[in-house]
Amino acid sequence: MSQEEAVTVEIFDFSNWEQEQIHIPGSIQPHGILFVLEEPQLKILQVSNNTDEIIGIPPEELLNKTLSDILDGEQIDSLHKCLLSDWENINPIKISIKYQDSVFHFDGIIHRSEQVLVLELEPVIYKSQVSFFSFHNLVKAPLTKIQKASNLSELSQTVVKEVRRITGFDRVMLYKFDTEGSGAVIAEDKLDSLIPYLDLHYPALDIPKQARKLFALNWLRLIPNFNYQPSSLIPAHNPITNSPIDLSYSVLRSVSPCHIEYLTNMGVTGSMSISILKDKKLWGLIACHHYSPKYVPYELRTVCEFLGQVMSLELTSKEENEDKDYKIKLNSLQSKLLEAIRNEEIFVNGLVKSHSNLLDLVSAEGVAICSGDYSTVIGKTPDLEDIQDLMEWVENQLDNNIFYTDSLPKLYPKAENFKDVASGVLALSISQIPKNYILWFRPEVLQTVNWGGNPKEEVEVTADGSMRLSPRKSFELWQETVRLKSLPWKKYEIDEALELRSAIIGIVLRKADELAKLNTELERSNNELDAFAYIASHDLKEPLRGIHNYSSFLIEDYAGVLTEDGVSKLQTLVRLTQRMEDLINSLLHFSRLGRVELSMQRTDLNELLKSVIDVLSISLKETRIDIRVPRRLPVIVCDKVQVSEVFSNLIGNALKYNDREDKWVEIGFLDSDAHSAAQKLQKGEAPTSAIVFYIKDNGIGIRERHLDAIFRIFKRLHAANKYGGGTGAGLTIAKKIVERHGGRIWVESTYGQGSTFYFTLQE
Repeated sequence: MSQEEAVTVEIFDFSNWEQEQIHIPGSIQPHGILFVLEEPQLKILQVSNNTDEIIGIPPEELLNKTLSDILDGEQIDSLHKCLLSDWENINPIKISIKYQDSVFHFDGIIHRSEQVLVLELEPVIYKSQVSFFSFHNLVKAPLTKIQKASNLSELSQTVVKEVRRITGFDRVMLYKFDTEGSGAVIAEDKLDSLIPYLDLHYPALDIPKQARKLFALNWLRLIPNFNYQPSSLIPAHNPITNSPIDLSYSVLRSVSPCHIEYLTNMGVTGSMSISILKDKKLWGLIACHHYSPKYVPYELRTVCEFLGQVMSLELTSKEENEDKDYKIKLNSLQSKLLEAIRNEEIFVNGLVKSHSNLLDLVSAEGVAICSGDYSTVIGKTPDLEDIQDLMEWVENQLDNNIFYTDSLPKLYPKAENFKDVASGVLALSISQIPKNYILWFRPEVLQTVNWGGNPKEEVEVTADGSMRLSPRKSFELWQETVRLKSLPWKKYEIDEALELRSAIIGIVLRKADELAKLNTELERSNNELDAFAYIASHDLKEPLRGIHNYSSFLIEDYAGVLTEDGVSKLQTLVRLTQRMEDLINSLLHFSRLGRVELSMQRTDLNELLKSVIDVLSISLKETRIDIRVPRRLPVIVCDKVQVSEVFSNLIGNALKYNDREDKWVEIGFLDSDAHSAAQKLQKGEAPTSAIVFYIKDNGIGIRERHLDAIFRIFKRLHAANKYGGGTGAGLTIAKKIVERHGGRIWVESTYGQGSTFYFTLQE
């Protein structure tokens, strides 16, 4: 056994070799014969050049003849009927060729290729054939054992053992491919004298892409003797297409010279492979090796093919039983995560609060929850700046909203700087607008990989310095220490991540639906309240005006008759009706705000502010006021009249609720940095294009306990006769106008020192 430490296998460009057209070799294995036929006469267009050895007829004598020249009419009729059926149901066709005094019996396998028929004939070596009952006996025991297997390991070992029992191969292995095309032996049954290959890994080049493609097309491939001399096709090209015939589905197709050299180096003389498919993709191979020539009759191959198909069907259920306890734990963790998310208004908060479950869900040591421009990190993670760069790269790697790798530095070289915490990453996109991502991290784990021979030996440097693929000569255990890799992400961990995404989206959509219904109901309720307020206030004004007028008439006409106390009571009644009319007018104005369409137009706030100040100055001529505007206000799109009222109400309040001798009011807007801070203060997100305006004063201020109440309609913090009176509707009206413009309004205040009102408007 040879051992290497920290070996890096050099990567060479084998694209030319991987493009070797093994599906059109132009020859076949000589243990059978092949005909290329033209329909409907079944004219022989091409034939393998070994017909003389097998049936005693030279290939030249067969060309351009029809099958009826060598088959009787009954067989031809049967063949024509078969061509109307499904290929899977007609093969093999029992064919007999009588030539001179000899009769040759064959298993015929037929399929279409491009514009022609391909008929392959394999001599029947054994006179007895596998009947239905013998077929049943051959598969009954293996099927029972397959069904009893509780997991993938048991299933794999059962299948290789049964295939070896049925066929008699010296060694039968189950080879499983990984995501990169390389693979490992996960089950083996062999002669005791043979060196074990169990758990050995093999590089992707051992079975290149084009070979894997053919394995996916054909359930079974037999090579009885690697020491064969290929039988070429005559003529070399199909006369109809003038190109080599495609033998992708051929059972006799000749073998790639490189594959022959590869298995010869292993000491193998005969082989058979059975494809294992999952979701119509090649999952693995049952590889059968024999160290002397080994022919398996078609009927027995059919039994093995059937077992391969059964295993393919059983894969999903058996894989699900792997690590069953761990999967149950993951399901429990996800349930706890989802419960935490449901209890939070923003799903990100639920993830953060349940961070230990979030890490354990995929067995990660660190996680980053990215929402917009902000990231929350938990556990062992790269720096925030590295995470931001990584996320931008990951965006282009996503496939169905997920990306994962256990060797991030190989794909993203910058990751080598933080390999200790993130050699593996699993990235999940929850949404693109806004951008919400979860990135799980796994650290580098030094791993020892057992290879079947040194993978570097596949590269041979020739005398002229060029490189060619040369199958390695030794397949003894060769160890490599692999760096820059984490533990691999298991399929069910990836599935849990995807299920988490689906569940989060479901929760968010359900909350959005509930919110939409609530908003619809609130809108209906608000409309009804607006309508009620409008009708009530309008209808109340007439009787109230009558009360006011008749009270005034009584004072004027009967003041001399009434006592001083009676006059005083009538004056109080007049004052109260006036107060009530002011309240009704405010209510009427407030209700109209929700009923009138906004008249949006570009508005220079500097001109608007000047008009507001001019109007306010008329009533405050004798008051010392310093109105400050540090810089010019922007031009925005708004309802000019309504926004003017916002400034008027807020500035008017700033002046009214101020008992200082030197009063001042400052009007301005915040820069972007201050804007972000203001967003945090208001505990809500303003649109990124919104501008935060402020009106600041040195007035009496507001006690903290009243900050949430001041925007309620008719809410006054002082007696009606203090600070110039008023209805208490001004701030409520300002709030409604700002919200109708898509903004928000809030206040900061220090009692006895002054207040600052903030509100947002779109640019």
